[in-house]
Amino acid sequence: MSTRTQTSTAKTPERGPRKRLTAEARREAILDAALEVFAQRGYNGSSIDEIAQAAGISKALIYEHFPSKRDLHVSLLESHVQEIFERLADAAATSDPGEVRLRAGVDAFLGFVETRRDAFRMLFRDAVEPEVVGIVAAVQRQTAAAVAGMIATEPRKGRGDPRRDAKAIEMLGQQLTGAVQSLALWWGDHPEVQRKDLVDSVMNFAWLGLERLRAGERFST
Repeated sequence: MSTRTQTSTAKTPERGPRKRLTAEARREAILDAALEVFAQRGYNGSSIDEIAQAAGISKALIYEHFPSKRDLHVSLLESHVQEIFERLADAAATSDPGEVRLRAGVDAFLGFVETRRDAFRMLFRDAVEPEVVGIVAAVQRQTAAAVAGMIATEPRKGRGDPRRDAKAIEMLGQQLTGAVQSLALWWGDHPEVQRKDLVDSVMNFAWLGLERLRAGERFST
């Protein structure tokens, strides 16, 4: 009597084709990896090889989207610069009093710093690099212009020469912008400080002085 032995073999589930990313999704993945590398190592300390490794793709694939490291860096900066401008524009484009709009603008900028720390670090740590200095200067100019616009719309006593007033407002915008940027850099080493406290500090520093200027007070020697 013979016994038939039956063996059962488990079927290996078939794997479907690997899902390919769209060109736009691949570009975004490259930008995300580049942000991480540039923020950690700076522009000169980074390489396409490192970015490709961080993105899990080949260097050749990066070059399909960006001709050079500089083009990749500039594309990344421009996307975040645009976000800063949009946040500031939203804060400025209201009919609220200047104090309210200025506070909203400061909070919007510091909100970017808080939620995009890598982007802020990348943008301003390489500010002296020739490839970046123009973009950073554009950020500062437009930010200062937005702040100056908020100041200029406020009623002031003792208005004098309009051209002199415009230049004085422009200088105030530059000073305030530089102060907030410096405070944001300081915040990187003091993450325990709440954003609201930073905004309060800026308003105490800037707005109280602006109130006195609008009332016609001037420092004289």
